[in-house]
Amino acid sequence: MGIYLNPDSSKFEEAVNSDIYIDKTGLLTYTNSVLHTMQKYICISRPRRFGKSIAANMLTAYYSRGCDAEQLFSQFEISKDMDFKKYLNQYDTISVNMQEILSRSHNVCELISRFGRLIIRDLKKEYPDVDYFDDTDVIECMQDVYAQKKQPFIIIIDEWDCIFREYKENKEAQEKYLDFLRDLLKDKAYVHLAYMTGILPIKKYGTHSALNMFDEFSMIDPGPLARYVGFTENEVKKLCEQYQMDMAEIKNWYDGYSFENGISIYSPRSVVNCMRFGKIGNYWNQTETFEALRIYIEMNFEGLKDDVISMIAGNAVPVNTGSFANDMSTFHTEDDVLTLLIHLGYVSYDYDNKTVKIPNEEVRTEYVNSISASTWGEVSKALKESADTLEAIWQKRPKQVAEAVRQAHFETSHIQYNDENALSYTISLALYAARNFYVIHRELAGGKGFADLVFLPRKKFPEKPAIVVELKWDKTAEGAIAQIKNKEYCRSLEEYEGNILLVGVNYNKQTKEHECVIEEYVK
Repeated sequence: MGIYLNPDSSKFEEAVNSDIYIDKTGLLTYTNSVLHTMQKYICISRPRRFGKSIAANMLTAYYSRGCDAEQLFSQFEISKDMDFKKYLNQYDTISVNMQEILSRSHNVCELISRFGRLIIRDLKKEYPDVDYFDDTDVIECMQDVYAQKKQPFIIIIDEWDCIFREYKENKEAQEKYLDFLRDLLKDKAYVHLAYMTGILPIKKYGTHSALNMFDEFSMIDPGPLARYVGFTENEVKKLCEQYQMDMAEIKNWYDGYSFENGISIYSPRSVVNCMRFGKIGNYWNQTETFEALRIYIEMNFEGLKDDVISMIAGNAVPVNTGSFANDMSTFHTEDDVLTLLIHLGYVSYDYDNKTVKIPNEEVRTEYVNSISASTWGEVSKALKESADTLEAIWQKRPKQVAEAVRQAHFETSHIQYNDENALSYTISLALYAARNFYVIHRELAGGKGFADLVFLPRKKFPEKPAIVVELKWDKTAEGAIAQIKNKEYCRSLEEYEGNILLVGVNYNKQTKEHECVIEEYVK
């Protein structure tokens, strides 16, 4: 048993022994199915706090000849698989966190040299009787071990993309690193499985990819491994029952990463912290500050600011992910920035519609924090004052509401201010703070039509009034209120027992003035 060759299972044991561990050992069924095949190369990219290292440690504990992990895995899904014992602790397993090695190196050449020396030291301890052709060359040494001992390797590399995060602008270092990984892994008989995990997909350069043999499973297309990205809805429901948490609130705060076949994924670290501490809140910023996001959303690309404002208002925006260079410095359009934000977890991607949106309230908070500290003056002001606007509705001060909507009127390339859709967009920004107290529904069916916006109080705020908003363009706010009544929009709230406020908003195209009427609904 070495440090990097055939390590023990202690790291995975820590995860299993923690307050909350969700069984993701089904991933091993997939990796077992591709052992020693053309599909043996797997690269999984996920945002921070999405359990990448736990998965790498799980694979290490399962395959490493330095472990006796049958009892450890016997309680989990993989133990029911017919091939469970066939591959259990049967492989020489090299498990490396590349970020740890990089942190002790001054450049990529030193990283490669240190990696080689560390692995060779473990190989010599494990196989002192092997006739090594060149005991300073890690690839030669692994080939010698395989040829003489017939013992294949599984290679697990966590934080594989650290070079592209630490040396963002150094293309020469990046290419040298990719070439090293290619030489280590590609077309090598000693490799029966290569598993890499990080935040970024594999970087391509020139006209080719140095690692084109890998199957990639990313936040854009996780393929058959989607349910291992984070926590699934059923897994979170069980936790909510166990910890007596409100599933609807948890969904609002931590869900939003949706993939094909209706798989909905929750942010794992945030869910775990929420359950452990019994408190819904923003746990995202414990591992990364909003400054990281601000760097990207302030990039001066035409349309990027509009995209962000539109997403904060609750909309999805189209994106072309095809031009992204798979690094953190090469950006040609706002699409490239949005694609990076997919991989960082700041937006979720709809594969079918080719759109992105802000996934949940936790991440939306990060955008608001970023904008509040940015140079986006009017937008920042509207978001900061949205709590006052909501209070003005509660206290039935229509003139203040109309003025707030006027100030939140931003004409963007996406939303030309010429219809009720645009007015809905503006209201969403002016009432951003309402998300703290309400579940917001757009075009909610009720009575004889659809209410433009309905704000239904969350369970923990039963004292707040429900709000039904009707928007008009070049008509009257009084007419908006009349439509709510005539079309019986409040019938959608028949089960709601609290107070209901009716809000009519009109924009006069000639005078460019907003007007508002607020009434209390009498059941």
